[in-house]
Amino acid sequence: MALDETAVPVGELVRGACEILGLDPLYVANEGRFVAFVRGAGGVSTRRAGTHRTRRPPACIGTVRADRRRVTLRSVVGIERILDRLSASKLPRIC
Repeated sequence: MALDETAVPVGELVRGACEILGLDPLYVANEGRFVAFVRGAGGVSTRRAGTHRTRRPPACIGTVRADRRRVTLRSVVGIERILDRLSASKLPRIC
């Protein structure tokens, strides 16, 4: 799977807080998010269907590629890196 960091919707308040605290928004505990894997052209109709129910429209943040054995992330500056699995909690869950 190849993710595009610029396509991941992160609010400005969250991005700012993560920068101040030195955290990566992809590893911060959060709730109310849904990730779906949709084949081919179905992604367009899926995004269109989800738009009316949320404040922010759904986004396509990456693609699944058969030649990849790991999840990679293309950064804002275009550098691709392996997105490691989180091994421990970076932020304690409060709920």
